Amino acid sequence: MAATGAAQPDYGLDSPATVRSMFSRGGWTLAFAIAIFYVNHSEYPAPATRLLIALGAIALFFFAAGAFMVWSSRVAKFQVRDQILESLQLRGDEKVLDLGSGTGLMLIGAAKRLKSGRVTGVDLSGAADKAKENAKLEGVADKVRIDPAKNTKLVYPDGLYDIGVSALALHEIPDAGDREQLVREMFRVLKPGGRLAIFDVRRTGEYAETLRNAGAQQVEISPARFLWCFPSRTVSATK
Repeated sequence: MAATGAAQPDYGLDSPATVRSMFSRGGWTLAFAIAIFYVNHSEYPAPATRLLIALGAIALFFFAAGAFMVWSSRVAKFQVRDQILESLQLRGDEKVLDLGSGTGLMLIGAAKRLKSGRVTGVDLSGAADKAKENAKLEGVADKVRIDPAKNTKLVYPDGLYDIGVSALALHEIPDAGDREQLVREMFRVLKPGGRLAIFDVRRTGEYAETLRNAGAQQVEISPARFLWCFPSRTVSATK
């Protein structure tokens, strides 16, 4: 049962500093354009008008980019999540691993599709408390658990999970070797025949190459879709 009333799950605004920067730049550019026009329009009406239009267009670009990033966080990422989970064709009894569970986007989306199955989240960002709160509000707290990531070695045995997912998490890890190790670990804990999907805004080619080197089958990278003003792709594979 989903949340009702005042309490609603909150999955966060992605890249909030960048969003604020876009709106701030738009505001300052527009303010500068208006000031320049006000000072010069009497003496130089035509150039002042042209400059106002040009700077106004730049301000509009910044506002549009900021609004698009908000839409990506509040609407589009849920659409992408649902498409990914639908493509995995969950029966409802799977064990699912969510690497980089964050505030619970994939974790909770997968849990809603399970009956007897369970989802384990690996927290890479320190957002486990928020994810647990969201799971409770979404009515799936009994289907999820979240473990902290102690290092790049997952604590789970080989072949434990039917499904592995990750969304918007791995690109935040600065060290390439650590990213490779986590992708390999994600693959290691899959059962033979298990399926994997990694959605991210960068480095998807890197993940695909790591999976191929680890022995994954049917490694594919989806066509790009532009979210958060970046080309976002999904890497899928089978063990």
